[in-house]
Amino acid sequence: MRTADFDYELPEKLIAQHPAPMRDASRLLVLNRATGSLTHTRFPTLVDYLRPDDVLVLNDSRVINARLRGANRKTGGEFEVLLLTENRNNDWWVLLRPGKRARVGTEIVLRNCAGQDTPVSAKVIDINEEGHRRLRFTGTANILLELDALGEAPLPPYIRRGKQEDTALDVERYQTLYAAADGSVAAPTAGLHFSENVLDRIRARGVEIRHVTLHVGLGTFAPVKVEHLERHVMHSERYHVPPQTAAAINAAKAEGRRVIAVGTTSVRVLESVAAKHKGKIVADGDETNIFIFPPFQFQIADALLTNFHLPHSTLLMLVSAFAAPGETRGRDMVLRAYAEAIRLRYRFFSYGDAMLIV
Repeated sequence: MRTADFDYELPEKLIAQHPAPMRDASRLLVLNRATGSLTHTRFPTLVDYLRPDDVLVLNDSRVINARLRGANRKTGGEFEVLLLTENRNNDWWVLLRPGKRARVGTEIVLRNCAGQDTPVSAKVIDINEEGHRRLRFTGTANILLELDALGEAPLPPYIRRGKQEDTALDVERYQTLYAAADGSVAAPTAGLHFSENVLDRIRARGVEIRHVTLHVGLGTFAPVKVEHLERHVMHSERYHVPPQTAAAINAAKAEGRRVIAVGTTSVRVLESVAAKHKGKIVADGDETNIFIFPPFQFQIADALLTNFHLPHSTLLMLVSAFAAPGETRGRDMVLRAYAEAIRLRYRFFSYGDAMLIV
């Protein structure tokens, strides 16, 4: 299939700039794969679509405050740094803006959240083909320990904040309630809708909640730029599957019970492990660059909770594959659902509304 097949027009005013007043106050669009029917409801109704003995799989990766600000030690020119991949302690690949001013050897003095210079600095030591910079941090034992004081929530570029705008709410809400393992530079956004009340109701229904970890990187959200999907290469992301999760999922599959994946990141973990271990889920920690697009035959996930995704994104392609496993018609089903969501003014992208595919 072609990248151009996954395009749609979205009015800019439907891109959610702020989270809903309450986590579970979002809308929910339900797509039935068998009939193609669409149901419009609210997120708490998700509980009614779950069955006792389902296994609900959540990605518990925690978003780090990966956006840093600083200034050129010599010229005073300002930089924005987005941490991407840790090579080793204090050695990171980053997205640096403006990149043209950041040649190898450039030294950046980092500033705290009040805009004051700190003893922490970074030096550009390499540049890769994608234009990402490799930074070596000094003045700290580990830059990760400084992020609460220096960093900001790494909101995607389509969410705009003014220089003086308070981002304290983003630190709280661009994070799932169950986040545990530090490592993501973008949120697993399908999980942002879950409140304690909804989670309690899910448990009371007899649903087994289990976790996997996939540390979300920039590559997950980057648009596909090649014409044909087969030529796109995903960035690798680290994942972990605990033994309890593996046992619960294998038991469910053996007994004909459903596995409900929350978010495309959870799907990518489950299908990566299944592909690696001949259809079984095992306790595992590795990296994956799996790219799921139509037609794809899913081995583990039976239903998917997700958000509304950007045109040309790998996330939209995965959702389209899930809507019709092993076929290509899922793209039409999903784009029809998106068109209906646009007509009814759903909120799109990270802080937007949710979609359940069953």
